Amino acid sequence: MKLLRVGPVGAERPALLDGDGVLRDLSALVPDIDGALLADDAALALVRTVAASPGELPALDAEGGLRTGPPLSGIGKVACIGLNYHDHARETGAAVPQEPILFMKAPDTVVGPYDTVLVPRGSEKTDWEVELAVVIGRTARYLSSHEEALAAVAGYAVSNDVSERAFQLERGGQWDKGKNCETFNPLGPWLVTADEVADPQALGLRLWVNGELRQDGTTAEQIFPVAEVVRYLSHFMTLRPGDVINTGTPAGVAMGFPEPKPYLRAGDVVELEIDGLGRQRSALRAA
Repeated sequence: MKLLRVGPVGAERPALLDGDGVLRDLSALVPDIDGALLADDAALALVRTVAASPGELPALDAEGGLRTGPPLSGIGKVACIGLNYHDHARETGAAVPQEPILFMKAPDTVVGPYDTVLVPRGSEKTDWEVELAVVIGRTARYLSSHEEALAAVAGYAVSNDVSERAFQLERGGQWDKGKNCETFNPLGPWLVTADEVADPQALGLRLWVNGELRQDGTTAEQIFPVAEVVRYLSHFMTLRPGDVINTGTPAGVAMGFPEPKPYLRAGDVVELEIDGLGRQRSALRAA
């Protein structure tokens, strides 16, 4: 299924995109797309049944200016894996990590897939990062196998791990300063349930800035695949339904370019997509 949330900020309602590309209102069936729904097998089964014959669900006017919000509400945490693609490590001259590099983003950095992204005040090095986001569907602690890890995954989404490199790397402390600025995690448009993704290690990822292709990679380049990332993280934190994991970015970020590096500025437009997971578009403006 392709699940999403539509409507004004803070008043989104649940919806699904049916097999014919028609946007359908789910609000009569479920209150929201959140961790509680993802952990409720009976509620998900009901949605699946209706999705198979969606004609009774009200159609929504997707072309009438209806905003698409993040496809998930009530996110508990956003865990992120740094330097998780072989080609990205090569372009930055970094050593391949022996274990996944972990940092966190606050859930309030998450915005909709077409919402404005704010360039922070004082920023000179705002960067883009197309990433596969993993959404957790059941509580996971101390997972022992990749099979258990994938069984804990409810679905996948497109994520832009927007970063301010000077804040991240040149201002002391941890990476958090450059990762948690307002609007720094557009997510969506859809939460695609795991049954629609046959192999999370066979997905193409692409990103354009002002129409110019900047990233064109594949999850096959991941140093630590999705199953290992989920298994590994479960030994350091409890993963709960509705948690999100950003799994790293392929080559092509601004930081990897020769000088002058093409960092983002107000007025730029960033578009990104992942095979089968949809496409997002963000215009940038000054904070």
